[in-house]
Amino acid sequence: MMFDDLKGKRVLVTGSTMGIGLAAVEAFARCGAKVGMNGRRKPADLDATLKRFNSLGGEVEFFQADVSQTPACSKLVDDFVARFGGIDVLINNAGGLVGRKPLPEIDDEFFDAVSHLNNRSAVMVTKRALPHLTASAKASGETASVIMLGSIAEDVGGGPGAGLYAAAKAWVHIVQKNWVLMHTKDGIRFNTISPGTIDTPFHADKDEATKANIAATIPMKRLGRAEECAPAFLFLASHKASGYITGQYLGINGGQFLE
Repeated sequence: MMFDDLKGKRVLVTGSTMGIGLAAVEAFARCGAKVGMNGRRKPADLDATLKRFNSLGGEVEFFQADVSQTPACSKLVDDFVARFGGIDVLINNAGGLVGRKPLPEIDDEFFDAVSHLNNRSAVMVTKRALPHLTASAKASGETASVIMLGSIAEDVGGGPGAGLYAAAKAWVHIVQKNWVLMHTKDGIRFNTISPGTIDTPFHADKDEATKANIAATIPMKRLGRAEECAPAFLFLASHKASGYITGQYLGINGGQFLE
């Protein structure tokens, strides 16, 4: 098994009830991990999803929390640790556009909403998880892993009305550099996964013609799929596979943006 060292690892994935996050939860479950699935609200099909995931060889439990709010970030980590005993891998997947607003229409409320969802969530969940990640590394003799979710938007500036979202994702990428400098000594690695245009509910506001036009600009001539992002999370979570990789930025975009 390629990622057999992930068996039994305790993995918390924020914002993981759909799309890329949900695909990551399933992938970790298949590796035999103990996984925390998180969302602001319980999905209608939660029971069926948990039953399917828990038949794959790992343990998956849902933790309800709105990680745009600091108290909820703390409670999420505390609840996860109470259930699984610690944290080995943290995936800051929560994020989103919130809405599309051009510069003249941006107000304080919208600015705060984008920032709190994409940035505050990553800071406050990671802050609360830090002692547990450090303890994991010390106990195991292996690195703990924090994985951030960026976006191709940070490289190209974002689409119409998505400037704040693009900037928020660039912020995520930059803040991890500081964390690498400050917390490598604690045995923690920090890396960012940056998806291109992946055909998930994130792009539900686009009709099929718009998606086709975007696909035509991508060298692979199609949008990505959520399950095509999941192996990158496994790779960066695995000490065996990526124990000497930290502070890096991995694009998954079919050639849509070339570094």
